[in-house]
Amino acid sequence: MASSKEYLTVILNQLSETKEVSWRAMMGEYIIYCQGKVIGGIYDNRFLVKPTKSALAMLPEAKMALPYEGAKKMLLVDKLDDKAFLAQLLQAIAEELPAPKKK
Repeated sequence: MASSKEYLTVILNQLSETKEVSWRAMMGEYIIYCQGKVIGGIYDNRFLVKPTKSALAMLPEAKMALPYEGAKKMLLVDKLDDKAFLAQLLQAIAEELPAPKKK
């Protein structure tokens, strides 16, 4: 099932306090970037992020979920009402990830 544009709009609104956030549509889903790094995405109208050390520490109760068949498990973010927390979360994840490779 593809994610809706409406759900993307809701998530982007909640991420509005996060610096350097962008997104890209991919096969009916949406990839979310922070500081040019893939930090997660929207899959089947669920906001999932990479399970970095800081993400696991900040979301200790979060469930792991598959974005799609054959993918690595990601953390399901269900604490979507706190923009400041989401900004902290995305910044922490981005800091842990390597810089994108030059094309």
